[in-house]
Amino acid sequence: MSPRTRELLLLLLAAVLAVVAYVSVYSGVFREISRWSLVYAGIFVVIFAVLHLLMRVRLAEADPYLLPVAALLTAIGLAEIYRISPSLALLQGRWLVAGAVVFILTVLLIRDPVKLDRYRYIIGALGLLLLAVTIVFGTEINGAKLWLRFAGFGFQPSEFAKICIVVFLAGYLNDKKELLSVPTGKLLGMPVPRLRYFGPLIVMWVLSILLLIFMRDFGMSLLLLTIFIALIYMATSRLVYAVVGMTLFAAGAFLAYELVPHVQDRFAIWLDPWATADTTGYQLLQSLFTMADGGVLGQGLGRGYLLFPNGRPVVPDLQTDFIFSAVANELGMLGAIGMILCYLLFCWRGFHIAIWAPDGFSKLLAAGLSAAFALQTFIIIGGVTRLIPLTGITLPFVSYGGSSLLANLMLLALLLMVSQRSNVVLRGTAAERFRLAEGG
Repeated sequence: MSPRTRELLLLLLAAVLAVVAYVSVYSGVFREISRWSLVYAGIFVVIFAVLHLLMRVRLAEADPYLLPVAALLTAIGLAEIYRISPSLALLQGRWLVAGAVVFILTVLLIRDPVKLDRYRYIIGALGLLLLAVTIVFGTEINGAKLWLRFAGFGFQPSEFAKICIVVFLAGYLNDKKELLSVPTGKLLGMPVPRLRYFGPLIVMWVLSILLLIFMRDFGMSLLLLTIFIALIYMATSRLVYAVVGMTLFAAGAFLAYELVPHVQDRFAIWLDPWATADTTGYQLLQSLFTMADGGVLGQGLGRGYLLFPNGRPVVPDLQTDFIFSAVANELGMLGAIGMILCYLLFCWRGFHIAIWAPDGFSKLLAAGLSAAFALQTFIIIGGVTRLIPLTGITLPFVSYGGSSLLANLMLLALLLMVSQRSNVVLRGTAAERFRLAEGG
């Protein structure tokens, strides 16, 4: 079975589940089965059918599992958003169309992801510019300055900044990995390279702390630094960078905790949300109660207790930061675990692509994008379940938000292009070896 045939079969399964989800939610909300639920499902199927046709034409050898997993997660997200607010679901549907266009343009314009290495400094500067513009002109929501407002629309530049920074780091570390791997001294008893090669680590540490202080966003700060630590460890295989990086971040986080009241509030809510159950702890407690109410099997799509009688969500920001709570309520613990397994499958395939990539830049690019996806998923689910302090980042493909959906579809396109390049090169190498063996 060819990769695209396998992808088509999995997409058909995702399409069936999407139709069932939309019909279930619509009937649960309006107590009837309407043709409109089938129309919405049909539009979703058409969008991913177009992406599949593009894959057949331009990425015939790419990984067959990533697109179906993304489709399934997007379908669950759209169904739950419609359950919470039909008007927001319509907006999310428009963003999905825009995201499909971004996916197509990424594939058609970039063609070969290795080309990005030539422009790594420009792309890295663009990522920093997006963060700087957010710090200066951003709008503060729930204590964090993450959004830019323009013509009535909200835009979250940090979603695209993380991709730009991953591209830059992949190119930079691919060039400098030998220098960063050669120990010439010792730090805390461990062999390390010369001190000047720690410059990028210091820069990323300063950047993450600045984000924590000025944007008051613990999640994005933690995400960017851990992406860098993961990449530098994968490039050099030296544990000292991970140890030093996490030590620096812990020190910076403590400093920010002492200086930024918003960070103090986040940690206080995490440690004891019951102490402020009527104020700042209300949101997290409602999230925990909502997940617990779902039990093992859940209430069923469209039938969970997610809205008060007046239509207000039982958890503030349920469609964005806390959509995992909605999924756990309606699909139960088994449904929530199933969603986590989908994320694990996506990350596993991403790292599998990185392992088989034929060149250093492609390896680090795929590994960095996969690490960013995995870390973002962990940070938001960990925050919602009170495993770590709560942050304001989105759950990829599922949460409401145009910026997140567009950025993750771009990330998906880049991973698939690396996979296509890897499989074509490896297949060509095998064919060449066979030809040489026959000639010999």
